[in-house]
Amino acid sequence: MIKVSIHKNADNLITGFTLSGHADYAEYGSDVVCAAVSALVINTINSIENFTSDQFHLEQDEKKGFIEFHVVPPMSNNSNLLLTSLALGLQGIAEEYTDKYIQIKQVKSQ
Repeated sequence: MIKVSIHKNADNLITGFTLSGHADYAEYGSDVVCAAVSALVINTINSIENFTSDQFHLEQDEKKGFIEFHVVPPMSNNSNLLLTSLALGLQGIAEEYTDKYIQIKQVKSQ
C-alpha cells in the first residue's frame, strides 16, 4: 500500500508531503497505481523546481518507495497551486482504486 501524508501549515496550505510504500496493485512494471502516483509526484517536484524560485527539501529512496518533500518558507502561490493539484490527483487515484492500494491523510506541520 502507498501511504501519503499531506503536510499543511497553520494557514491550512499544503507545504509538502511524505509518500512511502508500493501499491502492489500488479506486478512490478505493470502497476498502474504506482505509475500514476509516481507520475504525479515527479511532475509536481519538477514543476516546482522549474517554474518557481522556491527552495525545497527532498529525500528519496526509490527501492523503498519513499519520498519526503517540503517547500522551505516562504512558499509562492505557484508552489501552493502545484501541491494542491497533486493532492487532488492523488485523491482521485484513491477514489478510483480504494484504500487497499493508496491511503491519504492530512498532517498539520509545525
